[in-house]
Amino acid sequence: MSGDLRAAAEAWLAIDPDPDTVAELRGLLDARDDAALADRFGARLEFGTAGLRGALGAGPHRMNRVVVLRTSAALARFLATRTDRPSVVVGHDARHKSDVFARDAAEALAAAGVAVTLLPRALPTPVLAFAVRDLGASAGVMITASHNPAPDNGYKLYLGGPDAGSQLVSPDDGRMLEQIDAVTAEGGLPPRSAAVTLAGDDLVGRYVTATARLAAGVHGDLAWVYTPMHGVGLATVRQVLAAAGLPDPVVVLSQADPDPDFPTAPFPNPEEPGTLDAAFAAARESHAVLVLANDPDADRLAVAIPDGDGGWRRLSGNETGLLLGWTIASTTGAAGGTLATSIVSTPGLERIADRFGFLFSRTLTGFKWISRAPALLFGFEEALGYLVDPDTVHDKDGISALVVVLREAARLAAEGRTLGNRLAEIEAAIGRFDSDQISLRVADLAEIDRIMARLRDAPPKDVGGLAVDSIDDLRDGAEGLPPSDVLRFALAGGARLVVRPSGTEPKLKAYLDVWSEAATPAARRAETDAKLSALREGTHALLTPSSD
Repeated sequence: MSGDLRAAAEAWLAIDPDPDTVAELRGLLDARDDAALADRFGARLEFGTAGLRGALGAGPHRMNRVVVLRTSAALARFLATRTDRPSVVVGHDARHKSDVFARDAAEALAAAGVAVTLLPRALPTPVLAFAVRDLGASAGVMITASHNPAPDNGYKLYLGGPDAGSQLVSPDDGRMLEQIDAVTAEGGLPPRSAAVTLAGDDLVGRYVTATARLAAGVHGDLAWVYTPMHGVGLATVRQVLAAAGLPDPVVVLSQADPDPDFPTAPFPNPEEPGTLDAAFAAARESHAVLVLANDPDADRLAVAIPDGDGGWRRLSGNETGLLLGWTIASTTGAAGGTLATSIVSTPGLERIADRFGFLFSRTLTGFKWISRAPALLFGFEEALGYLVDPDTVHDKDGISALVVVLREAARLAAEGRTLGNRLAEIEAAIGRFDSDQISLRVADLAEIDRIMARLRDAPPKDVGGLAVDSIDDLRDGAEGLPPSDVLRFALAGGARLVVRPSGTEPKLKAYLDVWSEAATPAARRAETDAKLSALREGTHALLTPSSD
């Protein structure tokens, strides 16, 4: 066994306050498992698209109490460079260790002289994001891994003040890592203090009131189904519905209660095949006309509608984004605000912005960038994230998005129409935009670097028979965007391919977009189906390592 690995592990054992990770690490040392130790101690968690996120376990490359305590002490030092009287609000979801990590974060910050408010119980991420602005806090910490599998957890960081409750971005993420390095180099554990204020339910009530206003007095008896995906959304959703006078849903009982093991959805992302099967079954039994689902921390929303053949059609994030963008743009009294989306989301939102006279902004991936678009009115990303109420929450919010979708479904139902009719209306106005995503999961992260290097060194002339018209390499920045490891291929006929490493998982992701303005719905569908099929096949071939 490497002496350096053993020394690092032994040093960790000497300070780790968690008996679970102590037992894990002692077992690895006894087994002389160099590979497992190298995985835990050979790297550290980095601030990715959504903060720190990783599997639970010992070592700096895992989520654990030592990492949380050191990160929180580093946050206190970072905030001291921004304000003389820092304050932080801390929240958590219902994942394994989330409550422990939240208490550790709060007590480490308090010991460093930060005024800390701890949310009263496991709550949705949007409530924490709301609390940062509502309390005028310097920062917010949310312990969550969102829709990741059960073994994961994370540390999401929001900044107040001039950042207005948005997530951490460069260069501040680099400054935070410098402070984490400094705290880690000192060894030991940061001190803790119990001088923490527990927030009252009035804070949650203010979020509920603000979100319920989005219903704008719409009422009705719409039959719909809801699942919180074993997460923390249900209680808050019910409060918002009651305050808004919106109809109660049929709840998927097998997924209603928070459960950190996610027994019916091992990968609790409502985009994943099979995760909404229980909701569809409940919808058929109750004759519902709409299915809505939040991910476990309720910052994302999935929407499904009847497909006309007795089944259910799950809308893509892009489809729901266009639906919400059209709804908000068409009902907002005065133009001048901005509709924003990420570089990997459908180009269709720009068409909507142009149609209704709004500004448009395209940002890097993640709501930490989307939320910073100037004069933001609405923002979304294809991964089921929607920001519909920037004056309340400056981040994606699956609960406020649920309210707007439900409001529009009820309004349309009163007119004898459906969300499907609205989507057809949008298509007739701006053309048909179809999309898909391909993910290449790797065991060796170096494989992602090799594929990206190959695409840069020997770029394709076509992808699936669609000629490459131009290539944007965002590594050096483009269109005013910060540098990012992204390649964007503009293809013949309005098609597009974007390739980037995932910011949260060991994956290389490819985003496929096609478009048609043919004269009839059938012709538009035929054209986009053909383009997307060709692009899908070409992208698989392009990313296959054996094509080197």
